[in-house]
Parts: sequence; C-alpha cells; structure tokens
Amino acid sequence: MPLWLQAPLWGTVAGAALVLGAALSWRWNIPPKVVSLVMSFGAGVLFSALAFDLVDEAARSGGLWATAAGFLAGAGVYVAANAVLAGRGAQHRKRSGGKQPSETDTPGSGTAIAIGALLDGIPESVVLGLGLVAGGAVSPAMLAAVFISNVPEGLSSAAGMKKAGRSARYVFGVWGGIALISGIASLVGYVSLQNASDGLVAFITATAAGAILAMLADTMIPEAFEEHHLLTGLVTAVGFLTAFTISQTGG
Repeated sequence: MPLWLQAPLWGTVAGAALVLGAALSWRWNIPPKVVSLVMSFGAGVLFSALAFDLVDEAARSGGLWATAAGFLAGAGVYVAANAVLAGRGAQHRKRSGGKQPSETDTPGSGTAIAIGALLDGIPESVVLGLGLVAGGAVSPAMLAAVFISNVPEGLSSAAGMKKAGRSARYVFGVWGGIALISGIASLVGYVSLQNASDGLVAFITATAAGAILAMLADTMIPEAFEEHHLLTGLVTAVGFLTAFTISQTGG
C-alpha cells in the first residue's frame, strides 16, 4: 500500500480508539476508580512513547537544539490554546466525574470541549505521519501507544459528557469527527514533510512531543489521580513498561 494511503489509514485507526472508549462508557456505567486506573495506564503509555519514540529519536536524527526548541514550542502553544479553551468551559473535558459543564451552565462549552478534544488528538496523529517520513513505515510502538491511550481518553471524557447531559449524537459526533480528522492530520504530517530536512522533521516531532506532554499534565493526569487508589502509581508504571516493551521488540 502506498505510504500516502497508509498515513490516513493508521491515523484514523488510532483515532477510532476514541470512539471505542466513548462507546464503552456510553453503554456501561464504569466505576470512577476503574476509569482512573485505565487513564493511569494510558498516561504511562504516552509517557514512554514520547520519551523513547519521539524525543529520543528526534534528538538522534536532528540534534539537541532543534529538538529542544520544538519541544518547548509545542508545550507553549498547547498550554496557551488550552488556557483559552479552559476559559470557555473545556477545562475538564477529560474528566469522568461531574466537572464538565452543561450547555446551560456554560453556553458554548460544547464547542469548546470539541475543539479541546481535537487539540489533544492532533499532535498524536501528526507523529504517525512523521514516522512514515522518517522510517518508511508506521512505528508499531507509536501506533500502539496512541491507540492504547486513546481508549481511556474517550472513555473518561464521554463519561463526563454523559453526566453533563450531552446527547449521544454530540458525543459520537465529536469522537467520530476527531477520528476522521486524525487520519487527515497524519496524511498532512506525511505529505508536507516527506522532503524536509532531518532538522525540520526533528523540530516538528519534538513539537508534537511537547504538546503531548503538556496534554498529559493538564488533562490526563488529573483524571488518573481523581480517585485515590493504591494501585494508581503501579498501573502508570505498567503502562510505561508496556509501551517501552513494544518499542524494544516491535519498533
């Protein structure tokens, strides 16, 4: 299959995990402690992926300075955009409890939450396309990490949307749309940078990594530790080790 077709395919597959998580949450009332532990696992997976499959690889191929500049740029842009969206009702978009506002409580929050969810997913999708540029094939470790982490993201956020009174049409419209846009973002990442220099690819890869780390700190970690559980730290470590193992054996 041509690489330009693989890029949107794998991006959409990874994004579809959000729909899967939302469907599980919509069908069953999953206990908060379980949601917290699943989110912990997903956070650990992404921590490992951005450390070993993004930042380390970017530094090796494009150098430290391009990587550092991209990493800080990605984190800074994400935090700035997230701050704007938080002021419009999207601050708790990944929370499964009753923290998400309804449209009645905060008019326009539905749109802000949808845009925020898109902001969270785009960096992950872009790096899948970049992986095709750098290695000629999608990274199994990165694909697995994005897919595994997207399931708890969709699960937790959809649970919060449901408690806020949002409709199934809204919930699955948001996640289905983001799954499709994820495929497009992966394609854009591949097409726009397939002839780019190693330094530029490293910069963009690190930018995505910085945005992912900021997303973890701002949205996933708070949900992971929402419900106190003695196993939270251990489950996060297991998620990290799972992604690292995939990276070492299949990446």
